[in-house]
Amino acid sequence: MGKLTRQRWQLASPEPERLSVLETQLKTLVPESDRFRSLLARLFANRGIEEPDLFLNPNSAPLPDPREDFPDLAASVERLAAAIRQQEAIAICGDYDADGMTSTALLLRTFRHLGGQANYAIPSRMTEGYGINERIVRQLCAEGVSVVVTVDNGIAAYEPIALARELGLSVIVTDHHDIPPQIPPADTILNPKLIAAESPYRSMAGVGVAYLLALELAAEFGQTQALAQPLLELLTLGTIADLAPLTGINRRWVKAGLALLPHSQILGIQALMQVSGLTERADTLPPEAIGFGLGPRVNAVGRLAQPSAVIELLTTDDAGVALEQAMQCEQLNQQRRQLCTEIEAAAIAQIEAEGLDPLGDRVLVLLGEGWHHGTIGIVASRLLERYSVPVFIGSLEEGAVRGSARGIPGFNVFAALQSCDRLFDKFGGHPAAGGFSMSAGNWPALQQGLRDYARTSLAPDDLLPLVQIDAELALADVGGELFECLQLLQPYGMGNREPTFCIRNLTVVQQRLLGREGAHLKLQVRSSDCDLPRAAIAWRSGAAYPLPKQVDLVFNLRESHWKGEVAIELEVKGIRAAQPDLLSQAKPSKNSAGHERSPLNLNNYRSAPQLAVPLTWHTLDSLETPFPQSRGTVLLYGDRRPSLSPLPPLDIHYDRPQSGQPYTAIWLWSLPPSLTHLNWLLSATCPASPEGHQIYLHRQAVAVPSAETLQQHLDRHLRNSRELDLLRLAQQWWVSPSVLVAGLRSLGWDCPTFPATSDLPAELEKLQRWFASSAGEVAAIVEQFRAAQLALPKQ
Repeated sequence: MGKLTRQRWQLASPEPERLSVLETQLKTLVPESDRFRSLLARLFANRGIEEPDLFLNPNSAPLPDPREDFPDLAASVERLAAAIRQQEAIAICGDYDADGMTSTALLLRTFRHLGGQANYAIPSRMTEGYGINERIVRQLCAEGVSVVVTVDNGIAAYEPIALARELGLSVIVTDHHDIPPQIPPADTILNPKLIAAESPYRSMAGVGVAYLLALELAAEFGQTQALAQPLLELLTLGTIADLAPLTGINRRWVKAGLALLPHSQILGIQALMQVSGLTERADTLPPEAIGFGLGPRVNAVGRLAQPSAVIELLTTDDAGVALEQAMQCEQLNQQRRQLCTEIEAAAIAQIEAEGLDPLGDRVLVLLGEGWHHGTIGIVASRLLERYSVPVFIGSLEEGAVRGSARGIPGFNVFAALQSCDRLFDKFGGHPAAGGFSMSAGNWPALQQGLRDYARTSLAPDDLLPLVQIDAELALADVGGELFECLQLLQPYGMGNREPTFCIRNLTVVQQRLLGREGAHLKLQVRSSDCDLPRAAIAWRSGAAYPLPKQVDLVFNLRESHWKGEVAIELEVKGIRAAQPDLLSQAKPSKNSAGHERSPLNLNNYRSAPQLAVPLTWHTLDSLETPFPQSRGTVLLYGDRRPSLSPLPPLDIHYDRPQSGQPYTAIWLWSLPPSLTHLNWLLSATCPASPEGHQIYLHRQAVAVPSAETLQQHLDRHLRNSRELDLLRLAQQWWVSPSVLVAGLRSLGWDCPTFPATSDLPAELEKLQRWFASSAGEVAAIVEQFRAAQLALPKQ
């Protein structure tokens, strides 16, 4: 018997009321899909699609005027139009990833088509890093540039942009990254993170912002029709390659752009499709053709060479130059593949030689000398897939380390980096991925710090790969009719994942190994309700051969083309020996009569008493800051707070205040998991001064679990008990009681004794914002709560 990979299979469980509403709506919207209407409703519910008519027909709703949503858009267009008409020199400062390079090419084509004197500058990945910098600003000024437009960067570049303004340059920032505490002094800023959260433009990638600016500028010159198609093609390429969510405005634009790409007006895209083997497609291009075909070839240039090759590829009007640059992209992509293979092999050898225990440590932290830092992010993703743990990988060069990180569901990469922030020269990222630079001397401390963080934020079960399943099917349903029905959800991508299904108790009637060294597995399976076998392919699953006779499969559907024949096959995402109970779903248990067994008990939840003492809030940059002026006894509290040696005349207590003990200060290493927990802590702590509590807030990052991880934890807890002490459990898992109740409600429990909550993802977002609150923000929240308490009638 082969070795089957252990996984967490999670079957979505949408609310029945929501399914009923969606089915009714879909009956009118897609009457031809009657057989699979219930399944479509489940798919829509699983993706949180609230307006199926807009999802199916994204062009049906008018878009708001972008000038109303972006206050600086009109001024940006006015300045650029003046520069073009007066023949001022314009420079675009881009970035070396696909989003930045396609944004640069998009604006360069626009400015030049409109008659502008335009050029571009992109920093060196190898020597300068991300974004506009002071060297570029001084160089552009020396070259006589009047207007600088940043694309996919600039919102965090305060000093370079301040320098540009001092030198007399006009600066227009177009970016989509998070807003820093200090906004740069640009003439105008276009960033969807600065506009209303409900705006359809909110989810745009950097290339989307550049696209809006280009369209408005083209309209100013009466050139919209001439530029519309090539601009939309570049937008589509950049949006998918940047892994922007394919929802809302991105879905609307990308769906239209994918239909244009097979007949592209851009010679460079034609050449890139040719070297990628995509030229035979006559209809719309699927997103995976960009994600696995065009995107990697574009990104390979930014990783290994100068981005100018891509800019020239996407802006040239010479077919020969386009093909030459496309071939260079192909060669660099082959080089990138070889480097990734070599570094991955070296990393695996290091793990084995050093006896590292990824599952025991719950993280991999690896350092290699001379590993190309343009490719280590890809290697981190491969190692994550292999070992199912978060991966932090660094490249050592001349005493300095540049690193990249990738995370698993339930593990926040940025929070992990933030917990070790003192060790870095620079770091950044988001929950799924990140990057950093540091001195090599800090590497051992980083290894230990990340291992400590991983052990406190990940349970052993979290390390099992998570496989999300939309619905359980019968094998008889698998075929061309279902496949065509699923095309209604295209294009798939971030925020709109491809539908995944499960069929259990399948009989394996044929199996054989495929590929070099038997890396893949080809199957024929059938079931008791369908004698006709179906083909299945399990990539990178050769180690599972031979399979047991009866299996459960998780899969997507694929069209297989062979010798002119088209067939539907199962692309396997998970295999296990057949089990009578398919999945663990935390739903109310039923007894033999069909009644719910032992309902939940949430009655022990209590609100905190009213706060009577004054509160004074301070920011705590580090624990060393208050040591010199601190006397008496302080309370140190927080998630993963450090333990300190006593420093007379200072006595430090941890977590729980002692009854009757006066405290000169409360040091919050992080906020408690909710306002209720904070109020209980403050109510139970006696201040040493009549002036009340002196509270120092450090804002240590807290790892907020994913919705899936929290549901798994609740599922395991409910197997043992229906008693939930919300405050205690919330403290243990460091989440708010509202998050726990939202999780219970997402699993089918009503929790009628608890107030209304938002859905689970929204409650987790609220929790994330709570943990990121400043001392001033928390002070305001607490005062609002205190005022509300005082306004309540006395019992």
